[in-house]
Amino acid sequence: MIQQKIFNFDFKEDYSSENFIVSHSNIEACTKVLDKNASLNSIILKGPTKSGKTHLGLVWQKKYNAIKYCNSDFRNILNQNRNIFYDDLFYDLNEEYLFHLINHCYNNNLKIIICTEKSLSNHDFKIKDLSSRLKSFHVVEIKDPDDHLLNNLLMKLLYDKQIIINKNEVFSFIIKRINRTYLDVYRFVEKIDKLSLEKKRELTIPLIKELL
Repeated sequence: MIQQKIFNFDFKEDYSSENFIVSHSNIEACTKVLDKNASLNSIILKGPTKSGKTHLGLVWQKKYNAIKYCNSDFRNILNQNRNIFYDDLFYDLNEEYLFHLINHCYNNNLKIIICTEKSLSNHDFKIKDLSSRLKSFHVVEIKDPDDHLLNNLLMKLLYDKQIIINKNEVFSFIIKRINRTYLDVYRFVEKIDKLSLEKKRELTIPLIKELL
């Protein structure tokens, strides 16, 4: 019998280092980003949507007493002598701001990490000096999820939604058929959550088939 607990409220995401799932897909990225002996001052953290870039970036931010960048706080950030976490490079990108931000870090020997899911080579930067600066960054990549990460990510997301599956065959059925991307796992759990709330039924294989 599936034990299922469903609460219809928003959960606060846990971005602690303890809540970050480590596997072969991201162990190299974790080591290069968080290793206390690492001498990397300028990092581009690249990975697929929902792969944990922001989570890892926030762990880095806490570790290095950094400040998270946003366009509206640009002047204030330049006035602070702190390392910088820049999340989601191409969202609302202001090239002039970013160029000055990078120079600020270089001139003051500060660390900066920039997260992106898109390759920089596919973007036509208007400020060519910015493109040149970014090419000097050390690129660290989170890869597509391996089986270990996929299993643990699915279990974690179900747990976060308070949906507990005790029937191994149901979980195995999902794992064998779900699209093997971070985003698809997130979307699938959202569908399970919604369907559970609407139909108030236990999670059976026939019900799962409706979502896959």
